[in-house]
Amino acid sequence: MEWLDEYEKLVIRMNTPRVVIDNAVCPTATLVQVDSSRKTRVLLEAVQVLADLDLSINKAYISSDGRWFMDVFHVTDRLGRKLTGDSVIAYIEQSLGTWNGPARPAALEGLTALELTGADRTGLISEVFAVLADMDCSVVEARAWTHRGRLGCLVFLRDEEADTERMARIEARLSHLLRGGDSTSAGGLSGAVAAVPAAAVTHAERRLHQLMSADRDQERAASPTSAVSVQSWAERGYSVVTVQCRDRPKLLFDVVCTLTDMDYVVFHGTIDTTGDQAHQEFYIRHADGSPIRSEAERQRVSQCLQDAIERRSLEGVRLELCTADRPGLLSDVTRTFRENGLLVAQAEVSTKGDMASNVFYVTDAAGNTVNQSAIDAVRQRVGMDCLVAKEEHRPQLYQKAAPRDRGDGNGGIGGIGLFYLGNFVKRNLVSLGLIKSCS
Repeated sequence: MEWLDEYEKLVIRMNTPRVVIDNAVCPTATLVQVDSSRKTRVLLEAVQVLADLDLSINKAYISSDGRWFMDVFHVTDRLGRKLTGDSVIAYIEQSLGTWNGPARPAALEGLTALELTGADRTGLISEVFAVLADMDCSVVEARAWTHRGRLGCLVFLRDEEADTERMARIEARLSHLLRGGDSTSAGGLSGAVAAVPAAAVTHAERRLHQLMSADRDQERAASPTSAVSVQSWAERGYSVVTVQCRDRPKLLFDVVCTLTDMDYVVFHGTIDTTGDQAHQEFYIRHADGSPIRSEAERQRVSQCLQDAIERRSLEGVRLELCTADRPGLLSDVTRTFRENGLLVAQAEVSTKGDMASNVFYVTDAAGNTVNQSAIDAVRQRVGMDCLVAKEEHRPQLYQKAAPRDRGDGNGGIGGIGLFYLGNFVKRNLVSLGLIKSCS
């Protein structure tokens, strides 16, 4: 019936996010505003799209009454400039202004994803790529993180989805390799390998967080720091999460991704970056509307957020490799690293056409800064023109806390978070006309 068609159109219009990109309001950043009544994960989707474009979110204001969401982001490119390219602006509008959320990259369609976790050791990433090269696997894209003695790796392979027997042999080789580490020193956890269709991996870096969290890398954590605090605002029915650390790329994505995967909903929040320091605060509840109620749960949220921040700490020297792709390239390059005493802490591998564009963060075997002589030796062997080194100073993620009265019983940093929210967030939400939802 015609009236049903009109009703369906109305529902689609009501549930499709409205995206406004404005370069006139702020003199130093582009404002990206997303309004939606579609679903609770619109915040994660918005942050994910901006992070994947390698954009910096300098400030953000988040507000929701549980049915309508408004997120406002102050965004620049990595050089601190406003967004002026029509293609970037159009991509943001297209990705966020759809009913079904951001589309998956077409380049990953039809691929097979290998998910690996295990005890890390010197040269393990090199050995993984060596096995894949020995079995004539074509690596299209890969991500690898190391954290507290554990490795998480996601590898996308071409032309493997139809041959189940061959994939079983690849999994067996890699499983044997991962079990070769000293599992007793890593809490007795053995390695794991799983092959899944690439379509099942909604987002590579989000999936890495999930894999390493499930691998329980947080169980090898040091004593909690004051970077993350979780407090209770009982009269409003919220838990307040405060993150204070040195800013770095994709910090907001890592925090929001972790909260979302722990089944928390961000109702209100603010992100403020001053210089190289980031201050993030969120009003959260469980998906069922209840706040955090126990000390054990507060500690778990704090620890999981600290782990998410640390996993992408970008420590060491950044080596960028751009060269023609060929079989065995990753195996050869990472073996060269290993032979010169370099440890790959993180790796980001991608291919486009016949070109490979790879980024490696390397340290020495002890996790310290690499000697320049080792970098020069590696560049001589790989190619001075195609391998570029860039020093990446390890972010000082946590700020040392001054002595405070912890008599509030909530852990963390006393009442500073609520004071900050009561002044900073309210001031900005009032200016956006959103304060009614939290007053």
